Amino acid sequence: MTLVGRGRVDAGRAGAGDRRAAAAASGLGAVLLGLGVIAYTYGLQVLPPWRTGWMLAGTVGPDPVQYWLGYTFFRASPWTWPPGLNPRWGIEIASSVFYADSIPVLAFLFKAIQPLVVVEQYWGFWLHLCGALQGLMGWKLAGLATANPWARLAAAALFVLSPTMLNRLGGHFALGAHFLVLAGLFLCLTRAAPGLRAVQWVALVGLASLVHSYLLPMVAGLWAADWLGRAAGRGRSWPALAAEAPLVPGAGILGLYLAGFFALRGDFGGTWGGYGAMQLDLLAPFDAPPWGALLPDLPGPDHWEVGHSYAGLGALLALAVGAALWLRRPWPWLGRRWALVLGCAAMLAVAVSHHVSVGGREFVLFELPPRVQALADALRASERFAWPAAYAALTAAVLAILRALGGARGGAVLAVLAVVQFADMQPGFARLHGYFPPERAVVPLRLADPFWTEAASRYGRVRLTPTGMQPRHWEEVAVYAATRGLETDAVYLARLDLARAAALNAETLARLAARRFEPGSFYVLGDEATLAAARAGHDPARDRLARFDGLWVLAPGWHAAE
Repeated sequence: MTLVGRGRVDAGRAGAGDRRAAAAASGLGAVLLGLGVIAYTYGLQVLPPWRTGWMLAGTVGPDPVQYWLGYTFFRASPWTWPPGLNPRWGIEIASSVFYADSIPVLAFLFKAIQPLVVVEQYWGFWLHLCGALQGLMGWKLAGLATANPWARLAAAALFVLSPTMLNRLGGHFALGAHFLVLAGLFLCLTRAAPGLRAVQWVALVGLASLVHSYLLPMVAGLWAADWLGRAAGRGRSWPALAAEAPLVPGAGILGLYLAGFFALRGDFGGTWGGYGAMQLDLLAPFDAPPWGALLPDLPGPDHWEVGHSYAGLGALLALAVGAALWLRRPWPWLGRRWALVLGCAAMLAVAVSHHVSVGGREFVLFELPPRVQALADALRASERFAWPAAYAALTAAVLAILRALGGARGGAVLAVLAVVQFADMQPGFARLHGYFPPERAVVPLRLADPFWTEAASRYGRVRLTPTGMQPRHWEEVAVYAATRGLETDAVYLARLDLARAAALNAETLARLAARRFEPGSFYVLGDEATLAAARAGHDPARDRLARFDGLWVLAPGWHAAE
């Protein structure tokens, strides 16, 4: 009897060990799947941290250049308080690494280790990290319904093959961190000791605040829904809930402060319009181009967020199958998760906005009071707030399929749907394959005349006048300044104080006309007014006014120093 009992115990331990090994292998497979999808989409040439050419080549617009500039100026500056301030890029109109969209948490990390190792760019690493964590979180969510390793891996594939996430990683790198939303959903759907749950939410909200300002309110909204559901549920711990209520928002505010969010006091709408101008069209999840091959092109609104919310045919079929199975065998999942449903619905309403769009036809339900509109303008690209609801719906569908069919059959269905998703997304993959083509490790400066090298040895800063949001010649001047170690006011930031920029332009124009040049600065003249002022105010015997690489330049005191 003893031997038999011991044998059963040993067999049970071996079985448990095998299950743990299978689960670990499946989780690793989900991570590798995420890495593989990113590598398939964008290529491995983006990974080496010394290769910056793919970011500076300009093949996908100015955004990757902006991110690199924000970090390059930031790591060349002394530490400040708060640490996210970035005074060398913008000077008087500078703000922070936060508004350069340079992923503050990574900018802090790689600046801190700079004495040990110099990292020229970390965005290739970030793209692959987002894919890996997206796969891992999809795997963990599927684990709420099954322990079947293949079923969890198939579910992870559906989450990794998200057109919305992959599209964001094709330009808006920080916004590709959809794993933060999935992590928030996972916390909403699981239980933990009150103190541990508070720590988890503090960490997640704090991390979101150091990644991107759009992801922060999404994650915070999921926390609010979870907090409300726990507060209204049985067995609640009021002391823990009361402590958590200020701690979690406080973590988000602290992260924003550290990243330099409060360096900008106003002008939240930027130059792309305010809240309601880039809303979610109600047909957007079904509008396939430029991502899908198997569904038709639908009309949509005329703004640059259009085409970024397509769910994919595999995901849409998963929603349909999950809904059908749930209706066949309903269980009180939605009833127990009423707070999560309410929170996702509220964020979906923010995405749709008060200017409701259906197939490109806009219906204005009401207008917001001016003060409310001014605050809401910070959420100008409101279409993005559909992400929590979209991922919550996909999660519910996956769980419904696995619960109704079991791990083996449900996993087979999810695997087929993942294949359908991949097949449907081929136009999107073809589009993104060429986004970051192989480039030289370092792209040569566009400003190649010998003048620029000598000017960098004589001056500490280069002024671009007029300046503002993406002024003429901003990119070549800013890249030159960052490469040569100069300060500059040639900027492109997510938000900019336009009134401060206008005041700086007026002051610089007056300086040029009155020959009150700023010590240690030379000027790139971006329009006829500044060129005329420089011509009127400069002394040809002392100052150099000439054109180099197509740019007019005034170099005060150039001849006096010869």
